[in-house]
Amino acid sequence: MREISSPANPRPRYFTRLRVGLALGVYATVAVVAAVSTRPPPAPAMTGDNGGATYVGEAVCIACHAPQNNQFMHTRHAAAFRLNPKNELQSRSCEACHGPGSNHIKDPASPANHGALVGFTKEWGTPVATQTGMCLACHQGGPQMFWQGSTHANQQLSCSDCHNPMAKVSATGLLKKPSINETCYTCHQQQRGEFAKRSHMPLPEGKVSCADCHNPHGSPTKALLKADSINELCYNCHTEKRGPFLWEHAPVRDSCLNCHNPHGSNHDKLLTVARPFSCQQCHGNPGHQSTLYNAGNVLGGGAAPSTRVLGRSCQNCHSQIHGSNHPAGARFQR
Repeated sequence: MREISSPANPRPRYFTRLRVGLALGVYATVAVVAAVSTRPPPAPAMTGDNGGATYVGEAVCIACHAPQNNQFMHTRHAAAFRLNPKNELQSRSCEACHGPGSNHIKDPASPANHGALVGFTKEWGTPVATQTGMCLACHQGGPQMFWQGSTHANQQLSCSDCHNPMAKVSATGLLKKPSINETCYTCHQQQRGEFAKRSHMPLPEGKVSCADCHNPHGSPTKALLKADSINELCYNCHTEKRGPFLWEHAPVRDSCLNCHNPHGSNHDKLLTVARPFSCQQCHGNPGHQSTLYNAGNVLGGGAAPSTRVLGRSCQNCHSQIHGSNHPAGARFQR
């Protein structure tokens, strides 16, 4: 039937029906999205030994594990699970992480019954993937977005290797050590030694931490950097080195690590090699002196030392070594 309009209703009736239909469709879509977004995440899959187990409640756990409860009650997890759970899983408190406990209470002292619960120690025997899965049931997205496939995950580390959710050992993060740096030092002994060298990042002084440069939970880079590249990470603090420059120094543009050790060095300015040898790795220029001293070759008997062993060495003249915006700065001298 042909739609007609009238002075009282200048638009055809099918326009009205179209608007109503669109409005109902949008309302239904919003309702579905809201329902999905508020739906609590499913409980993580349990191991085979946990099949058929049921939840027994936090009170049953505390009846035997009073010391653990005294430690746990001061943590952020306890406050979240007991005072403000986001979903049914979190309201289970102890069993939110360890799984249903009915099989465990049948013979709690038997080592053979360890599989009845998810344990977060190496001695317990729970697979690392299962341990991590329990944590990721709540801690998804954000800093944990790149955990799967990260260096730490590929090394079969579990969350409990760095965190202690059962006690407030650290000020933040529920770490196993009092600070982020001490937690990282547990495995990264080489970096600990580098930070002890005379020229180092101000990490021992407490001005920065490992997590200021690295995301221990994963990132798109191999070294777990909190940036897309070494240079972009360094530029977060060293903005004067970013450029763009009229005259750019190729090693600087390539990577800061061509010249610097990011953690610490026994050479000035975190250099991997002392000046002038750092420069001579690329610049074997016969037009410059090749020895450290003058013709006397000694520092006594009236022989004056070369300027290359004093002050800033090559940078006595090439002061803008990271790049220059001066029209005559092709040699980074101004």
